Amino acid sequence: MTTTNDHQKLWDLIKDTRFGMFTHRHHDGLLHSHPLTTQNKALDEGATLYFFVPKDGEIARNVTADSAVNVAYANTDKDSYVSVSGRAALLEDQAKKEELFTAMAKAWFPKGVTDPNLGLLTVHIDNAEFWDVDDSKMVQIFKMMKAAITGEPPKNMGEHKTLNVG
Repeated sequence: MTTTNDHQKLWDLIKDTRFGMFTHRHHDGLLHSHPLTTQNKALDEGATLYFFVPKDGEIARNVTADSAVNVAYANTDKDSYVSVSGRAALLEDQAKKEELFTAMAKAWFPKGVTDPNLGLLTVHIDNAEFWDVDDSKMVQIFKMMKAAITGEPPKNMGEHKTLNVG
């Protein structure tokens, strides 16, 4: 199980990344990815991520058949990367939709929070892995150059952790 600090670190890395690449299995067996905006204001106790998707769209159709998904976040400005594996489902919860709906969501769902095609996609996080580099770009380059010269892999290139959340 993950500790509270690990849980908070995971959320801190996710919240600063505007889009996650949501990957699911397509009906043809291949993996498909879509950029989605995480709607959470915090990572709840159930370790669930929320996204708005069209109920009549590809994502909604395919996660019904195969709920195993991945969401990958990359914040290159901050050198932080997160990969989340979990189970996706559509949630019919009007109160949660109202809590999470924003003006930005209205761009995709112009009929608003009561749009009958507005689907609330949940991803329950089972496992997560993150990489977070605190060193400046210059320090990172120095470490990589040193590794190239010495033939030894670079050391202390930031925090890397795997979490068993679910």
